[in-house]
Amino acid sequence: MKPVKNVENGSPDGSSAIIEQEIQTGKTIYNNKSITNRGTTKSQENNAETNQNNQQQISTKKKQEGSTFLVLANRLPVDSYIDENGNVRWRRSPGGLVTALEPMLKKREGAWIGWAGGTSEPPKPFREDGMKIVPIELTQEDVEEYYEGFSNATLWPLYHDAMVTPIFDRSWWDKYVEVNQRFADAAAKEAAEGGTVFIQDYQLQLVPQMLRELRPDVRIGFFLHIPFPPKELFSQLPWRRRVVEGLLGADLIGFQVQGAARNFLDLTRDFLGLSPTENTVVAKDGRTVKVDDYPISISSKEYDSLARSSEVEKLIHQYLSELGNRRIILGVDRLDYTKGIDRRLKVYREMLADGMLDPEEVVLVQVAPPSRERVESYAKLREEVEREVGGINGEFGRFGLPAVDYIPRSLNRTELAALFRIADLMMVTPIRDGMNLVCKEYVASRIHGDGNLILSEFAGAAQELKDAWLCNPHDIDGMKEVVKEAWDASEEEQKRRMSTMREHVFEYDVDRWASDILDDLGIDK
Repeated sequence: MKPVKNVENGSPDGSSAIIEQEIQTGKTIYNNKSITNRGTTKSQENNAETNQNNQQQISTKKKQEGSTFLVLANRLPVDSYIDENGNVRWRRSPGGLVTALEPMLKKREGAWIGWAGGTSEPPKPFREDGMKIVPIELTQEDVEEYYEGFSNATLWPLYHDAMVTPIFDRSWWDKYVEVNQRFADAAAKEAAEGGTVFIQDYQLQLVPQMLRELRPDVRIGFFLHIPFPPKELFSQLPWRRRVVEGLLGADLIGFQVQGAARNFLDLTRDFLGLSPTENTVVAKDGRTVKVDDYPISISSKEYDSLARSSEVEKLIHQYLSELGNRRIILGVDRLDYTKGIDRRLKVYREMLADGMLDPEEVVLVQVAPPSRERVESYAKLREEVEREVGGINGEFGRFGLPAVDYIPRSLNRTELAALFRIADLMMVTPIRDGMNLVCKEYVASRIHGDGNLILSEFAGAAQELKDAWLCNPHDIDGMKEVVKEAWDASEEEQKRRMSTMREHVFEYDVDRWASDILDDLGIDK
C-alpha cells in the first residue's frame, strides 16, 4: 500500500503550491539577473523592465489557466462503449445532476473530475459534449478499500440509520484519505485562480479541507446526496472529527433536508467547540460557512415530454398485453437494504393472503437491478428478495400470470416511463433515503393527473410531496391499511393529490435546485 498523505501537514506532490513555487522561482531568477546588471546603460534597463513586464504577463496567464467551474464526483458523467469499429467511445450518462450543471459547465468551459469505472489505466483528459472530462485512476485495492469498503460498508450504513452494522476498518480509512487526497490534488491542478469547485457526496467528504489547504483562492461547495445522521449515530465513527473538519473546508455545505443540516451544525458545536447559528458556522480560520438544505429534484419537463412520446405509447400497449390487463402496483429501486423492498413484498403477500387484494386482478411489478454485489450484505439481500418473490408466485401466481413480475436489471428511461404511465399505484418505501427521485419521476410522468403514490415518511421527498399516501415502513399493518385506502381511492381523490404534487415537482425541478445552490455559492450565472 502506498503511504497515506497527512492531510494536516503540508502540500503533497503535484499540488498548486508547487505550481506557485515555479512561478516564484522564475521571478527570483529574473530579479537576481537584474541585480547583477546594475550600472548598465539606460537601454539595458529599459529592456530589463520590458522583460519583467513580459514575465508578469506570463505569470498571470499561468494563474488564469484551468477551469473556472469544476465538479468533483466519485463517478464521471460519461460511460464508455465500443463502437462498430472496435474503438472506445464515450457518451453522457443519464441523470439529473449532469443535466442541471451542464449549462454552467459549458458557459464557463468547466471540467468534471471523477472515476471512469474499472481499474485499468484511465484515458487522458478529453472533451465531451462541451465539458472537459478528467478521469481519476482507482486501482483494485482502491476499489476494494475506498469504495466498497469505507464508502459503502462504513459510511453508507452509518448514514442510513445503521440498519446494517458499519465496519470500522483502519486500513479502509487510510485508503479513503489517500483517494480523497488524489481528488483534491487533481482539483487543485485543474481549477483556475479564483474558480469554483463543487464537490459531490459522501465518498469525498475530506476533499473540501484538503483543497482549501492547497488552493485557498478557490470557492468550494459541497452537496451530500444521502442522509446525514444525528450525533447518536455519527459518534460511532472513530474519525468523526476529521470528517466534520473535512466538510468545513467548504464555503457552502448543502444537505437534502433541514434535519440533516441541523445534525451537522450540532456536530460542529459538540466536536469542534464552534458556535453555529441557524444556517451558518464560523470555522476556526475565520470563514463563515453556509449550511442549509437544498432538496434535489429531476428534469420534470423531460419526464413529462417522454411520457407523452409515441415510443412510450407503443410500450404501454405491449406491457399491458403481457401483464394481462390487470391493475398494477409498481416498485422501482436499486437492490439495496435501505429501500424497504423486503417490507413491500411482505405487505403485498399478506394482502393477497388476507383477501385485501385479488391475485387475478393485480400484479406487482418490481424493478430491482442488483448493486454492490461484492459487499456481503447486498448479496444476502438479493437471495432473500428472490426467495420471497418465488414464494409469492408459488402461492398466488398461476401459469402465465405471476403475482410478482420481478425484473432484476436496469431499464432505460423510455421503459421506465411506460411503467410509470401504467402503474395504478407506485410504492416508494425506503427505510431511510436522502431524497428519492423515483417518486418525483412517477409524478412527472402521470400526464393524465391520476395515479397513487405511496411514500415512506423516511424519504426526504416526503417533506415535499405531502399529498402522497405517507406510510411508516416499519409498521406492516399500517402499510397494508394505507395501500388499501389508496387502492380504493376515487378518481377525484387521486387527481386532487396528484395535481398538487405535479405542481410542486414542476416548480421545484432540478434547474431550480441548481439555481438555488449555485446562487448561494456565489456563482454569477
